[in-house]
Amino acid sequence: MGEHKNMKLKLARIQKDLSQEQLAEEVGVTRQTIGLIEAGTYNPSIKLCIAICRTLNTTLNDLFWEEEE
Repeated sequence: MGEHKNMKLKLARIQKDLSQEQLAEEVGVTRQTIGLIEAGTYNPSIKLCIAICRTLNTTLNDLFWEEEE
């Protein structure tokens, strides 16, 4: 993920009408962790990525795959 903000995650979370805190509670992490993932400063484990995708009813590719530039 690196230096890029994860806008896909933020948009998917907002579309499901979840706050960072609500998503964090669903996947078993802190709100700060979700904020850091969205900011692109924290690289989540694959286990956490899968939990987030399941909660948001989306795929790993949709949320975490970076297009080559």
